[in-house]
Amino acid sequence: MKNLKIYLILTGVMFLWGLNVTALKIIVGNFPPITITSLRVFTAGVSVFIILFFLKKVRLPSRKEWIYILGGSILNVTGHHLFLGIGLKVTSAVNGGLILGMGPLLTALMAILFLGKRLTFVRTLGFIFGGIGVSLTVMAGSDGVSGMSIGDFYVFLSILSQAISFIIISKAAKTLDPRLLTGYMLIFGSILLFFIGLWKEPDGLTSLGSGSLGLWSVFFASAIFATAVGHMLYNYAIGKAGPAEASIFLNLNTFLSILFAAIFLGEHITSSHLLGLIFIVSGVIFGSGALEELLLKNKMKRNAA
Repeated sequence: MKNLKIYLILTGVMFLWGLNVTALKIIVGNFPPITITSLRVFTAGVSVFIILFFLKKVRLPSRKEWIYILGGSILNVTGHHLFLGIGLKVTSAVNGGLILGMGPLLTALMAILFLGKRLTFVRTLGFIFGGIGVSLTVMAGSDGVSGMSIGDFYVFLSILSQAISFIIISKAAKTLDPRLLTGYMLIFGSILLFFIGLWKEPDGLTSLGSGSLGLWSVFFASAIFATAVGHMLYNYAIGKAGPAEASIFLNLNTFLSILFAAIFLGEHITSSHLLGLIFIVSGVIFGSGALEELLLKNKMKRNAA
């Protein structure tokens, strides 16, 4: 299958991001969230440029590419992280998780509106299965969905910003290496986040001196592997497979984050989590186009025989 490499890359990124949720719980639990997020994203951006320098992939963007970079920085980095952080403070984890699970559907809608993509019946089933799986996973062991709040609106803005940014990344990838785009987006987005942190958390920088060696080790692992390498690979996959196809793998992130939280933070996994995993994996297989590609390959083999 021609996209098997991309599917494996996306699955690996979901493992990184799932593990990163546990890392972020540790980091933001010990530092001011906006300030430490801006520093983590900036560290990731610097790491991307160091990697690309040795790969000889660094260059100055064109005027048109700068527009994509600024748009992606505002939406994918600053907007997504800012609205998510504010929203999760004033809404329940269940509500937030369910809204974040809308990401693949919103991305598919944006791809239809702005890229002229067409959803097949099989892929539509994939998005539905993925949504069911995310709902089962997030609802497992909870008391249900609480009443809607302004926090839910902020979380929705967060995932909407990310979905729109995937369209920008897809367009920019036609001329600009998505990995280089990632580096520029992380640097500029982190600078905007840093100034917002100075406004919202005036004592944020002074509190950083209290971090232990172990805590800073988690910080750098999160910045370099999950944010730098993870976003480089994910944006590369968007450029190759398309935003809607890549976004369906985000459903895996919900289950994997709970799995790693159970391993490292002692949280519980129930039968509902496992049932959710079945739907999520089915959604990935159907929604990514892997099933259609396999069926097409088998049909071509039969016709050639």
